[in-house]
Amino acid sequence: MERINVPPVGPMDLPLSLLELGCSGRFELITHPVPGQPLPPQSTLPHGLPPTSLTLETEVEKQFLRDPAWLPIHDTDFLFQKFPKVTQRKVDVDSLLSCSPSALQSGLSVVRDPTTGMLLDFTEVLLENTGLSAKNSLSLQRQPGPPSESLRGSNTNYPFLPGGMEELTLEQITKKSELEEEIDFENDLLKVPPGLKAGMDFTSKEAKIAKAEVNLMSLLSELEDSTDLQREEEEKEKEQKKEKASNLPRTNSLEDLGIKDAAPSVSTSKGIDQPKPAESPQEQKKKWAVPVDISSPCEDFYKRIPNPAFKWPFELDVFQKQAILRLEAHDSVFVAAHTSAGKTVVAEYAIALSQKHMTRTIYTSPIKALSNQKFRDFKTTFKDVGLLTGDVQLSPESSCLIMTTEILRSMLYNGSEVIRDLEWVIFDEVHYINDAERGVVWEEVLIMLPDHVSIILLSATVPNALEFSEWIGRIKKRHIYVISTMKRPVPLEHHLYTGNSTKTQKEMFLLLDATGNFLTKGYYAAVDAKKERTSKHAQTFGTKNTSQNTTASQDRSVWLALLHFLSQRQQTPVVAFTFSRARCDDNARSLESMDLTTSIEKAEIHSFFQKSLSRLRGGDRQLPQILLMRDLLKRGVAVHHSGILPILKEVIEMLFSRGLVKVLFATETFAMGVNMPARTVVFDSIRKHDGTGFRNLLPGEYIQMAGRAGRRGLDATGTVIILCKAGVHEMSDLHAMMMGKPTLLQSQFRLTYTMILNLLRVEALRVTDMMKRSFSESHRNAQEHEKRISQLKQTLSSLPPLDTDGQLSDLLPYYHTVTELRVTNESLQKAIVESVNGLKALSVGRVLVVNNKQHLNALGVILQVSSDAVNRTFTTLIICEKGNEDGKGEAGAAHPHLFNTALFIPEGPCSHTVQKLKLQDISAITVKTLKVIPDRIIDNYNKRQQPRFRHEPPGQAISTATQELLRLAEANPGGVATLDPVNDLQLKSVDVVEGCMRLRMLQDSLKGFTCVHSPTFSEQFARVQGRMSVQEELDRLLFLVSDQSLTLLPEYHQRIKVLQSLQYIDGGGAVQLKGRVACQISSHELLLTELLFENVLSPLAPEESAALLSCLVFTQNTQVEPHLTSSLKESIEQVLSVARRIGELQRQCGIPQTAEEFVGQFKFGLTEVVYCWARGMPFAEIALLTDIQEGTVVRCIQRLDEVLKEVRQAARIVGDSVLGSKMEKASLAIRRDIVFTASLYTH
Repeated sequence: MERINVPPVGPMDLPLSLLELGCSGRFELITHPVPGQPLPPQSTLPHGLPPTSLTLETEVEKQFLRDPAWLPIHDTDFLFQKFPKVTQRKVDVDSLLSCSPSALQSGLSVVRDPTTGMLLDFTEVLLENTGLSAKNSLSLQRQPGPPSESLRGSNTNYPFLPGGMEELTLEQITKKSELEEEIDFENDLLKVPPGLKAGMDFTSKEAKIAKAEVNLMSLLSELEDSTDLQREEEEKEKEQKKEKASNLPRTNSLEDLGIKDAAPSVSTSKGIDQPKPAESPQEQKKKWAVPVDISSPCEDFYKRIPNPAFKWPFELDVFQKQAILRLEAHDSVFVAAHTSAGKTVVAEYAIALSQKHMTRTIYTSPIKALSNQKFRDFKTTFKDVGLLTGDVQLSPESSCLIMTTEILRSMLYNGSEVIRDLEWVIFDEVHYINDAERGVVWEEVLIMLPDHVSIILLSATVPNALEFSEWIGRIKKRHIYVISTMKRPVPLEHHLYTGNSTKTQKEMFLLLDATGNFLTKGYYAAVDAKKERTSKHAQTFGTKNTSQNTTASQDRSVWLALLHFLSQRQQTPVVAFTFSRARCDDNARSLESMDLTTSIEKAEIHSFFQKSLSRLRGGDRQLPQILLMRDLLKRGVAVHHSGILPILKEVIEMLFSRGLVKVLFATETFAMGVNMPARTVVFDSIRKHDGTGFRNLLPGEYIQMAGRAGRRGLDATGTVIILCKAGVHEMSDLHAMMMGKPTLLQSQFRLTYTMILNLLRVEALRVTDMMKRSFSESHRNAQEHEKRISQLKQTLSSLPPLDTDGQLSDLLPYYHTVTELRVTNESLQKAIVESVNGLKALSVGRVLVVNNKQHLNALGVILQVSSDAVNRTFTTLIICEKGNEDGKGEAGAAHPHLFNTALFIPEGPCSHTVQKLKLQDISAITVKTLKVIPDRIIDNYNKRQQPRFRHEPPGQAISTATQELLRLAEANPGGVATLDPVNDLQLKSVDVVEGCMRLRMLQDSLKGFTCVHSPTFSEQFARVQGRMSVQEELDRLLFLVSDQSLTLLPEYHQRIKVLQSLQYIDGGGAVQLKGRVACQISSHELLLTELLFENVLSPLAPEESAALLSCLVFTQNTQVEPHLTSSLKESIEQVLSVARRIGELQRQCGIPQTAEEFVGQFKFGLTEVVYCWARGMPFAEIALLTDIQEGTVVRCIQRLDEVLKEVRQAARIVGDSVLGSKMEKASLAIRRDIVFTASLYTH
């Protein structure tokens, strides 16, 4: 580049110069040159301006003397003398008072011209709810928290208000509770705030305070008083009016109310039941679950949804269309459909809708493997999909998030910001709510979801879908549309297989055809085929005991025969369900002679296998399990259970879905979520071990597994085969299993400490609210009860007042005594009838004293006793007045017979009636019996009930019996001797003896009452009775609505006691530091928190602490004794002693679990394995240290990583940064190689 010559500066040129500063490319413009001097040079020193430096002295002082980190720790006295002299700190008191600026209380709003839209003016608008934040409010109006907490939330946040739990209304807030009636602002002030030791001193001070012009409080209280006075006046007037109203037609109104009829046999009086019919039937029972009819085709689907959010290449089924119509209306749905019916369509449409609406969807599944699979499926369909599981977090900002239910629960408790944008939550495999361990999580999530979120529940067919949806609808106060499919898209045929050699390999018998008929013919054919083979042997040697267990070689021959047969008929792929992991492996290994794949398939399998495992480290590729599986896979055989390495499981699933695995030996977990249908399903046996013992498969389990047979669009029917290896299963067992109803959805709700602490953190949410809303309490229909309660209260207030003066002063005690007498009497009678001797006494011919609406202390004789044990009736001939045979006479309103034992003697001629008596009508069993001819009496009586024989004289048998009874009554007008339950009937149980004594005492006390002699007694007694029956029903309902009737309430109080004694919460229920730590931890929260606070983990090295914590995630038993370092052994002792202490404390507080059971949950079988793994030992060597299978080890270490994360969070809360970083190190040490290989589905 040639040089440019700039002409010298002339008089017209501006005095400008550029100065280049150093080599950094910065220039400075110099505009005011010194006059007379030439302009400065175009550049400075070659490397910028010379550096300046602090003097060494200042630097040393700054670094070593003024920096508090350098101060000596031990010699503090010396330090405090020296330090202030050196530093000369400026005192800045204000720095201690940091106050975040308060939120703006107002904003600007624009006023526009309505026609032109021109800006006219700005006005100031007051903003509401500016002080709300995630720390003090449940409202969606609150400010968003910091971005770092937006996904998972924070454990100091409040959750958003759960749907269906209303915030308090204005009326409820203004209504004073009993506690805050009248506060005297001078004398009654509380001095000590809760939680503090000392408080304020309000004694009179010397200084005179200038009196304020207006005292607001006094003004307010005056206002309150005046309104209160007005109210009182109004109420008084109302009362007076009521009294006037009731004074006038008093007697008539009582007749109309029908209280007179309130006889002992009817518990509520007619009057109270009358207001009911006024309501419309719809109002009475508001149904939340709405079954959707899918029998008729959905004609106008495309008219109603002209441009759907998502289109499929196939025509939808009716149930899918109905579900989509409901989703478009933003309703919640419960889809209970058979396996492979296409429930995913509903989920896909919801995701598409939320992408269209720019909202978010959360898809939760019970199993991590299922989450990974769904992630891959949805990722290919929708692109914008994220995954959150315990150890993986992929694109969490996506509109569709797939996660496990536990993570959604912690997001809800921690007030995650994701919940704001949430439109749908899709729960897949909801029947998992039956899981004893984790079912409670589903219920918690369903209860905690806010109002704006709609719910989609997908489940296998369950019998009580409606009841379950009704519960969700009621707690969420919204309709749930229930859609269930009638039949499977691909019908199943169930067979029995008895073959065990090449000769007999075709012995397959159809047992249940595609239309659902159970064919006994097939069953007997199978039995015969099996018998024919065993009989020759049995004839020669006598029968051997046919045990259920078969030897390995027998098994092998059965499998070889069956698989030959199936591959000839092209019935592969086959899933063989085997209920033990060892059995799966053995069966697969025994098939080394089988080869089910072509050479092209072998090549495909090989390349896929190599490609998938290419991300493993060299040593890990040579693991025995991987080598074994490679050989099996090449021949088209595979194994799938929890002991298989996760990456191998995924390889097998992918090969299976491509149709390259021909035979898959799997355990039940394969049927749980993995959506991989086959052509044939084989059951190795129909018994499984469920953790306690062996049992037959339940219908639900059988259907879930058998449902894997039959691929939609590929097979006309699916084949299910049950192997009969030892003998043919019992027909009754098979029938129950195939034709039985699947398991009901049942609540597994239980209280966990995490749940209690999470809800106690938030004042507005109460644990009892959560318990009330659980599915286990779904029978509590609180709204119905509330309605009835208000009705009863009205009824009560409208009843006329009681007259309890003079003679009637002891009317109420009399009523209570009489009621107690009645109850005691009834319970005694029940005891008599349930006893053998009592029934003997109550036989034909026994004379009774009868009391009911029609008869008062009348004698009767038993003619017939019904055989029905529940509502036993006694057909009895009773004497009565002539003309009162049908009981038209006045019913005795009070219970006169309770104190009056005088027998009924007719005034005029004596007549009779035959009635069926209930137990409560019989007030005494006498010692007398009569000889009667029951059949004749009954026939004669029935004949004379017909109109044309009405006036015939009674037959001989009846007249004799009636005369006998009348004679008895006249002979003993004061009462006949009765059978005593204790002495005569020999009933010696405590209840009966006590009851008898109580009865005598009560009967004696009745004589002392004066109210009986009052002329208006019966009328007043009827009133008391009417009033009391309403009151009793009201009390019953109030109890049902109250928290006291919750089944889990006692356990809740026990758990609170445990938390208080461990100081997780204080006496007032406020969550303390320990409680805050425990909130962070999802399982075994008490033990982990105690270990943290007792510093058990601090002395250990990172790998030792990881090894120690493995006891929280490992659940199996192991036979291998681990070799441990001495410090680990000590720590294990510490852990066990802490666990024992917690267990014993729980026991003392009344929780039924014993200390041994509590300690027994923690198993230390994997401590050595984890210790070696964290120290870097390769996986192949670790697998040799234990008898636990590789897949289980991997799963445990993965879950251990989640525990370490939780402990790290907890350490951060406590402020123990050393422990936090140690957990970080431990976490890094175990996160390596094959254990943390990313899932094939997520890449």
